[in-house]
Amino acid sequence: MLKTLAAHIKGYIKESIATPLFMILEVIMEMLIPLLMKAMIDNGIDNPAGPDLGYIAMTGGLMLLCAALALLGGAMGGVFGAKASAGFARNLRAAMFERIQTFSFANIDKFSTAGLVTRMTTDVTNLQNAYQMILRICFRAPVSLIVAMTITMMINAKLASVYLIAVAFLSLVLFFLIRATHKTFKQVFEKYDDLNAGVQENVNSIRVVKAFVREHHEITKFERATLNLYTLFVKAEKMMVIVSPLMMVTVYGCIIVISWFSANMIVGGELSKGDMTSMLTYCMNILMNLMMIAFIFIMLTMSFASGERIAQVLNEEATIRNPENPDFDVPDGSIDFEDVSFSYSEKSERPVLSHIDLHIRAGETIGIVGGTGSSKTSLVNLIGRLYDVSEGVVKVGGKDVRSYDLEVLRDKVAVVLQKNVLFTGTILDNLRWGNENATEEECVRACKLACADDFIRDFPEGYHTRIEQGGANVSGGQKQRLCIARALLKKPLILILDDSTSAVDTATDAKIRRAFAEEIPDTTKLIISQRISSVEGADRIAVMENGAVIDIGSHDELMKSCKIYAETYLAQTVGNGDFDKKGEK
Repeated sequence: MLKTLAAHIKGYIKESIATPLFMILEVIMEMLIPLLMKAMIDNGIDNPAGPDLGYIAMTGGLMLLCAALALLGGAMGGVFGAKASAGFARNLRAAMFERIQTFSFANIDKFSTAGLVTRMTTDVTNLQNAYQMILRICFRAPVSLIVAMTITMMINAKLASVYLIAVAFLSLVLFFLIRATHKTFKQVFEKYDDLNAGVQENVNSIRVVKAFVREHHEITKFERATLNLYTLFVKAEKMMVIVSPLMMVTVYGCIIVISWFSANMIVGGELSKGDMTSMLTYCMNILMNLMMIAFIFIMLTMSFASGERIAQVLNEEATIRNPENPDFDVPDGSIDFEDVSFSYSEKSERPVLSHIDLHIRAGETIGIVGGTGSSKTSLVNLIGRLYDVSEGVVKVGGKDVRSYDLEVLRDKVAVVLQKNVLFTGTILDNLRWGNENATEEECVRACKLACADDFIRDFPEGYHTRIEQGGANVSGGQKQRLCIARALLKKPLILILDDSTSAVDTATDAKIRRAFAEEIPDTTKLIISQRISSVEGADRIAVMENGAVIDIGSHDELMKSCKIYAETYLAQTVGNGDFDKKGEK
């Protein structure tokens, strides 16, 4: 984990080195001040010949210079520490986002959306704060502690042994506290995921919440999630809160012990007044630095859990990667499924797809129909390598899809989903996701093919109309047609319509299919639908059930050979039947 995180300091190494150097300068200057104070008392104020004002003034001036240099060191350490920690956080967020973009659907399935958001926000912020603490306090406090301990040992070893006992005692307490709280803090950030998931779900589905008057239910659910967080934080803080009183007891105990023994030593002539003053000053310095170290360990305990979660994302290897020598040429849009089986998990009892043999010619229009859960979408997900097959081979253009460069392959395969996504921006901005260099004329032509041009021109600003987040200001059917137009702008060899006209009326659906047949005859078209009227005119129609293709043929052929298909067609033309009401082959 540490090696993974440390690799992202790159670009801010100079700041990371400058910060501790300035902090060490601050420590050295601060450590000199008690020594100068000792000299002022012993040689200037308590001089046997009388107070030496010149020596006092000179020593006071040196003390002011040391204080100024310490202030400069602390300020510069803060500036460089802030730059280094903010840069480190920036690199982590960028690296995680870049890594997520390489994930296959199988990788993404391991992490919830809310979990990834928490990692990129709360967890990175924890590491940013911890890194700044490491650069500043983690260098300052131990160095200050060691220097102070060394000087006190030089002044009087017997008195300095009191500090050693205090440091050993507090270190032992910290060790056991960190072990006890690490597990709790890890649970805290997992609960953050649940909290963010609840907020995200509520905001995305706010119309449904209000339509069903479920605000009170959602508030109760949110309060329950925050209560879980509160309980875990209190549990951890109850253990950590013991640190502060223990520190204060130790500090004042050391002061009392040092004062007692110092007084006896001064009376016995073993110690000067200046020595006693500097010992007490170093006493506060040593124990306050120990308190800083304790605070650092609390912060590191929290950030260690965050670091583990971030490292999980950064170390996650994409299950789908480019081959060593990828093929960049996709000859045509032909598709071949050769004895293909597929499972989402190796632990699955039965595969999602079983022994699929399906051969589609370039430019052919194929309808895919079947009941809910018959794995229609799973089948087409294999074409663009969103998942890899468990057994068998999927070929595009006569070549195994695993031999292609991923970007090239996916650029030739356009997918329009039933649940379409539009992004904040103008209609033209969304259309150009299909082709960032598309002219406005090309966008208009694609929209005409998708039967979207008419409603776009009804907007006051036409193609420059701004789409709100999630496409909230367009209807479901309009959203689907915009997404079809966006896919067409890719000029793909293969176009997959995954129930993407479900929100479109039958007349518009027919216009879209007719436009496809006339305008993009060389593009292989796969149309997944529950509505037989959407696939009736396809060259061939594949009927799926339980992850297998149980029949394939034209509409007329299936009406004769497949009872499920025939019964569903009759039910849809007369009543409201669909493939979830089973018939027999």
